[in-house]
Amino acid sequence: MTKEAGRGHALLVGAGILCSRLFGLVRQRVFSHYFGLSDAADIFSAALRVPNFLQNLFGEGVLSASFIPVYARLLAQHKQEEADRLAGAIAAALALIIAVIVALGVLATPYLLWAIAPGYTGEKRELTILIVRILFPGTGILVWSAWCLGILNSHHKFFLSYVAPVVWNLSMILTMLFFRHRDADRLIVYLAWGTVLGCLLQFLVQLGPVLKLVPGMRLKLDLHSLHVRQVGGSFLGVAIGRGVVQISAFIDQAIATLLGSGAIAGMTTASSINLLPVSLFGMAISASELPTLSRMAGDEWSADVATKLSARLNHGLERIAFFIVPSSMAFFALGNVVVAALYQSGAFTRKDSYYVWAILAGSGVGLLASTFGRLYASTYYAMRDTRTPLRFAIVRLVFTVALGLASALLLPRALDIPLQWGAVGLTASAGVAGWIEFHLLRRKLNKRIGATGVSVAMMVKLWSAAGLAVLVACMVEHYLPLYGPIVTAIFVLSTYGMVYFGVTYLMRIKVCVEVLGKMMRRIGIGG
Repeated sequence: MTKEAGRGHALLVGAGILCSRLFGLVRQRVFSHYFGLSDAADIFSAALRVPNFLQNLFGEGVLSASFIPVYARLLAQHKQEEADRLAGAIAAALALIIAVIVALGVLATPYLLWAIAPGYTGEKRELTILIVRILFPGTGILVWSAWCLGILNSHHKFFLSYVAPVVWNLSMILTMLFFRHRDADRLIVYLAWGTVLGCLLQFLVQLGPVLKLVPGMRLKLDLHSLHVRQVGGSFLGVAIGRGVVQISAFIDQAIATLLGSGAIAGMTTASSINLLPVSLFGMAISASELPTLSRMAGDEWSADVATKLSARLNHGLERIAFFIVPSSMAFFALGNVVVAALYQSGAFTRKDSYYVWAILAGSGVGLLASTFGRLYASTYYAMRDTRTPLRFAIVRLVFTVALGLASALLLPRALDIPLQWGAVGLTASAGVAGWIEFHLLRRKLNKRIGATGVSVAMMVKLWSAAGLAVLVACMVEHYLPLYGPIVTAIFVLSTYGMVYFGVTYLMRIKVCVEVLGKMMRRIGIGG
């Protein structure tokens, strides 16, 4: 697999993710318009996170890390029949596991909520329980979507699996628009059912193409198969690692429920923006590289394999850094422009925009570490090592909890500011913990495959270019007449992007030259 092909696959993943994230931003804008940062917004945001634990524990990241390396190797060895049997066995196992866990989750929702949202009481708690119970089955269906993604990605069919969430977002958007005249509490109940319908549609749009790729598949649980045991062994390790990460997220959520009305909704709104660059660049590159890294790692280890893995990883890290550095800088300096343009409407006020900007700036602390960490984790998974990422995920959890408690609950009191602002400390402290995890992942991998990472010189150039671009963009914002949030964002952010690309091109940053060269060729300029 050439680097050019890898870039093409990353482009397909990125295009699919971009479509789904854009619709996700539209969905969040409609949601913010009707709910703002109200109690109803808190309820739905918290409720959606509870069953999402199931999706994250058994879904995309875990299945990709455990299933794709084994399945992709069988395809590379032209063992289609064995690959089909493996796909069917994993599908059967997921059906059994998901059915049991969804049933238990629906029954145990009241007990889960005591741990997840201890700050919710009375009617707010009861309505959250109802929403969680409605959402649980739908989230189980999303795990099947993740299985589809594993099949499609292994066959280098990247676009469909990542664009499929568009129908999920559309279902939620149309539900809110159709029932918009209902009161807020009733509207979120309808929205929960619309979410479940969207989960089903997201799975169904992928199912047809998947069945064509696995013509010999049978839904038969085969625990004696060597390949199934290999997936199962990796699955358990990765699931535990993802579980640790999810526990960290739930602890943050539990703390946020103690910070007052609007904290959960504010963090969810900021997350919808924060996840855009993570998904477009971190997930896109990591997802497209995993099948290739798995084939490169093979079954026999050698110095040549280590060298190839190191070169492939470094190339991916450079591409990630080129896009994530300006994203982080924008979150810090231009977050108010971004948030206002996306969400300032209806019940979502200017004051809400500044609050979400602060949370978004906090999340920018660990943005680069989290995206780098995804690609490092993919490299470990390609090498069939799930224990190392698990150990370091536990370390991250410890630091996230300790720093999160101090930043969210103690620091606001020490500074004599409203407790609600502790949400900023939560996102920033999670970022610090992310840097610790990234450092540990990199140090351990460097001992196995040689030096990895982006050079200091390149990082200095990227941050300098982003800093210069943000200064120019801030000047434009300062002197620009009051045209409204959306028009302001168009002028400010386009200036920021053009200056960043212009400066990095003059610096001859390789990724920038490649990207601009490809864009020019597409519009008929250059050879």
